[in-house]
Amino acid sequence: MTAGLSPGRIVVVGAGQAGVQTAEALRAGGFAGELLLLGDEPHAPYHRPPLSKAWLAGEVEAAQLVMRAPEALARKQIELRTGVQVEAIDRPAKEIVLAGGERLGYTGLVLATGARARRLPLDQADAPNVHVLRTRDEASALAAALAEGGPLVVIGGGFIGLEVAATARKKGVEVTVLEALPRLLARVLPPLLSAWFEALHRSHGVQLRTGVQVEALEAGADGRVKAVRLAGGERLPCGAVLLGVGAQANDELARASGLACERGIVVDACGRTADPAIVAAGDCTARRLPDGSLLRLESVQGASEGGKAAAAALLGQDKPFTATPWFWSDQHGRKLQMAGLATGATQSVLRGDTAAASFSVWHYAGDRLIAVDTVDEPRTHLLARKLLDAGVWPAPAQAADAGFETASLLAR
Repeated sequence: MTAGLSPGRIVVVGAGQAGVQTAEALRAGGFAGELLLLGDEPHAPYHRPPLSKAWLAGEVEAAQLVMRAPEALARKQIELRTGVQVEAIDRPAKEIVLAGGERLGYTGLVLATGARARRLPLDQADAPNVHVLRTRDEASALAAALAEGGPLVVIGGGFIGLEVAATARKKGVEVTVLEALPRLLARVLPPLLSAWFEALHRSHGVQLRTGVQVEALEAGADGRVKAVRLAGGERLPCGAVLLGVGAQANDELARASGLACERGIVVDACGRTADPAIVAAGDCTARRLPDGSLLRLESVQGASEGGKAAAAALLGQDKPFTATPWFWSDQHGRKLQMAGLATGATQSVLRGDTAAASFSVWHYAGDRLIAVDTVDEPRTHLLARKLLDAGVWPAPAQAADAGFETASLLAR
């Protein structure tokens, strides 16, 4: 076994992408002790990206959603326990406390508790036809609501809201998307791409309202929301409402135990907390960068690579997660792929034509490339990740020139 952690028991709290990846990486790294994977949901670990798309549309079966079956984990001597609620961490005793009072000791503890959908501070936000989408059961409840066919009002013009809007239109449901900011996806995309997505959704019959404020959810005698009222008094009738206003890290366990939390459990690039016996990975974390700022990544890659880094840290190794972050979104049959983080860009360069079958947008801070967004260009997306990881890139004028061979930069 690798030096660092004595044989004993490692408990992984959270059975999503990060939890599963950490557990499997611990076994692959030589940990031979007891390994428990605790999930608070009743399901075996499953893939979350399809929830707003194929699962919501009814295009995949439950078996296709499974990430790791219990028997597959058992073959690696990973004990999966589902439907388990962890109520507290007793750090001095190195124990976690489960609902009902059971205590489990640990040699090492992994917090992979994920995130939950944010709710709005509005009356009726918990009405039965007001939905969020983060878990399989939440997606199934929304699918049942869409099957009823009533108008859907989506509050929030981010990725989840727009993916659900696209799926709902595919099922023939009337959809209105409400966004408080002046444009869609304003926090993650430049105006050029926001405008492109707005045109895409309008072309598929989605009603878009930007720069609007929701004032109230109006419920009927049956307790169900019948209309969304905007500031100014306009009422939008609805059969269901989706709140797509972001996610909140599930860091309460860590916070209550005295671990540093700020928009998530604060970790270094290796997933370490201030407690040498506790690491954290995935959507529940906020990584402290060398300049002191915090980076939160909510992505499959972040959960997977963060899990590998956290496992290595428990085994006494340094394998920091430093690769270029990447994300994707599927809407109305078009695929957006993002490499890097465009926050702080001073200019964005279009390569190709937004009216064509595919194109890309290259983002620079000064003359330094910091991110590339592609639409239906998977090869360019992979190239962009390589360029960003290698620290080489085309000049803005070269990126704008469709005839310039950007891949040649890697050979240099």
